[in-house]
Amino acid sequence: MAGLKPGSPKPLNMTVHGKSRVLEVAFTDGKIFRIPFELMRVYSPSAEVQGHGPGQEVLQTGKREVELVGLEPVGNYAVQPAFSDGHSSGLYTWDYLYLLGSQESRLWADYEAKLQAAGLNRDAPMPASAGHGHGGHACGHHH
Repeated sequence: MAGLKPGSPKPLNMTVHGKSRVLEVAFTDGKIFRIPFELMRVYSPSAEVQGHGPGQEVLQTGKREVELVGLEPVGNYAVQPAFSDGHSSGLYTWDYLYLLGSQESRLWADYEAKLQAAGLNRDAPMPASAGHGHGGHACGHHH
């Protein structure tokens, strides 16, 4: 199983809370995480965000208002969310969702530090060149 460690907690239940913009995930170890859509989006495990190697990450901005418009199961090890900005190429394994939930405060701090280093804030629009030829997902389709 890709990305699954033996004995890792698995989700028992997932609830999309559109109004508060969080994905609530209850795991088999009793932990329940409310993962903000924005956090999921800026830490998308896709190549579009992570790049194709170390140092090629694309800093995501302007995602505070992003909505989760779809959540498709992938086998029995992951989900593939679709976001309102057109991004839908990230596969979120159970281990990755657990990491996002359990490390949320550290991940936010890292994200804020990267934004500060780049002279940006969370609400800055994504530059037009971001996504470097991946079909212009930044302009996406608006519903």
